[in-house]
Amino acid sequence: MRTPTMKILAHLCAKLVSMNRATKIALMVTVDLFALPLCFLIAMMLRLGNFQLAMNYGARSYLVAALVTIAALSMSDLYRAVIRFIDQRLLTATGLALGLAVLCLYFVSLALNDERFPRSALAIYWFIVFSYVVTSRISVRNFLRNHISERPADDHAVAIYGAGEPGAQLALTMRTSNEYRPVCFFDEKHVLNERTIAGLRVFHTDRLIEMVNALCIRSIIIAIPRVSPERLRDIMQRMAQAGVTTKILSRLLDLADGKAPLESVRELKFEDLLGRPPVPPRHDLFAQCVRGKTVLVTGAGGSIGSELCRQIVTLEPLQLHLLDHSEFALYTIKQELANRFPSLSIIAHLGSVCSVALVERILQDERIDTIYHAAAYKHVPLVETNIVEGLRNNVLGSQVIATAAARFGVDTCVLISSDKAVRPANIMGASKRIAELIFQAAAADAPKTTFCMVRFGNVLGSSGSVIPLFQRQIAHGGPLTITHPEVQRYFMLISEAAQLVIQAGAMAKGGDVFVLDMGEPIRIVDLARTMIVMSGLSEKTPQHPEGNIEIKFVGLFPGEKLNEELLTDGKVFPSEHPRIMRMKENALHPGILETYITFLMTACDTNDRGMIESMVKAIVTEYTPQYQLAPPVTHAAKPRPAHVKKTIPYRI
Repeated sequence: MRTPTMKILAHLCAKLVSMNRATKIALMVTVDLFALPLCFLIAMMLRLGNFQLAMNYGARSYLVAALVTIAALSMSDLYRAVIRFIDQRLLTATGLALGLAVLCLYFVSLALNDERFPRSALAIYWFIVFSYVVTSRISVRNFLRNHISERPADDHAVAIYGAGEPGAQLALTMRTSNEYRPVCFFDEKHVLNERTIAGLRVFHTDRLIEMVNALCIRSIIIAIPRVSPERLRDIMQRMAQAGVTTKILSRLLDLADGKAPLESVRELKFEDLLGRPPVPPRHDLFAQCVRGKTVLVTGAGGSIGSELCRQIVTLEPLQLHLLDHSEFALYTIKQELANRFPSLSIIAHLGSVCSVALVERILQDERIDTIYHAAAYKHVPLVETNIVEGLRNNVLGSQVIATAAARFGVDTCVLISSDKAVRPANIMGASKRIAELIFQAAAADAPKTTFCMVRFGNVLGSSGSVIPLFQRQIAHGGPLTITHPEVQRYFMLISEAAQLVIQAGAMAKGGDVFVLDMGEPIRIVDLARTMIVMSGLSEKTPQHPEGNIEIKFVGLFPGEKLNEELLTDGKVFPSEHPRIMRMKENALHPGILETYITFLMTACDTNDRGMIESMVKAIVTEYTPQYQLAPPVTHAAKPRPAHVKKTIPYRI
């Protein structure tokens, strides 16, 4: 409990810290204007040995010495520095600036030709002023650290990963707040082991688990500038073994401005773990097919469709039309967009893309310029067990959109495809490949409309994707269900997916397939373990039975592949965007394709899976159905007791 005096000191410190920068500089200069003449007087007294002799040189000499010294200190950035973060480099610069001040005073005395002035006193003056500057600034720094806030009894013990300058600044800032209590650094450099930085001991990362237990560390904050996603995932794995929560330092500028660590430290986001930096859009391409145009988005209530709409409304379209068969999803996105952009004309159409009459009425009445076709069934297990509806929606819907776009002279029509369309092993992937063939045929048959396709992998945060499911499973105490320990996927942000689709229309020449450079694929089991750590939990294994969350492997779904692909054997070309590739693939003749699709829809009417798969194989020769494979024998792949309810694994 603090005394009244301590409360007064804390209030004073808070006032000092809250001052604006100009006021702080004025205060420091004013104090130095009083202190520096006194330093010069002490130097003269030490040199002359008599106070009266020192006073004979008049007040003007002492004022000149102070003004020259302040000018030199300003050159060293002493007054612009944050006192709480003064370091050795700044003190070195201050010493050099004082040397320059002494040199200037020496030449001034020579110019005045004052033989009585003891020039050796200037050397003494340098030592006294430097001692004053160091003592005053360090004292104020310690005063602020000790009294600026009251630390609660249950303060949060944390370690800082990275003993560089950002980590040191973070440690100093934490000492002025009651949010965290820094206890040590961890760093990968052996040369820093057992050193002391910013008053904290540095330990090598090999001792992470040992020191976490010894110092009762609850969290570790990563303070490494521009850390790569690959390295970040490696660090997260180390945190997993130590069983601590992890955060990351995001904004160094906040520390320099004296803001609380809570504003500079944030939770790790899933995009931090992508394995690559996010791909920014090219702004000259971004609005080309949207600004001043009438745009239609099919599947507007879905994950990709709704994000497309959010991006489109920021690009000043003339009108935005939404089409979706889900009343709730359509209502939700319509209300969201209308609230954000009340002046924009947004029209919602309830119905299916398979309805020829509905689609043609929209295109004819509204004079659509650009179509983004996002309506599709995409969940592999559901489509695999409901192949008739999956094929009708994905194939027939794409055919209706492509035919209507060509008939009514739409300028640009973009299909959202999937990496599962490459050498498909399931009906969903095959249906998306047929949709691509439909758009390729339309591009050859309708030169007035630019048709193109966008192919990408898994989208973080989309409906049915792995991350939301893992979050729900963690919230229920696990287990996290994964189909196979070696399964891996490409990932992209939902904003990246929408931006890629919008840019593709601007770059398309007709019949193009655009693919985003998505870096290296990520193993799903690594993602699962990282999510466990990000939740502040630990994995439960036979080696660590005290863990919180178990990972279980349940076997591949029928039609599921271990590894997805983005590129086929077609020709790959660069596009106008350095991170987006353009492909040209083999296509079927429009007449032959139309005949095949007619037979496929007839086969769907019979509900005969064998006949349907034969027709799919005839259209997509690379289609190779795969059936469930048993996972390798691991601790997490034991047979499930009959009385235990099966947990639905994630969608790939």
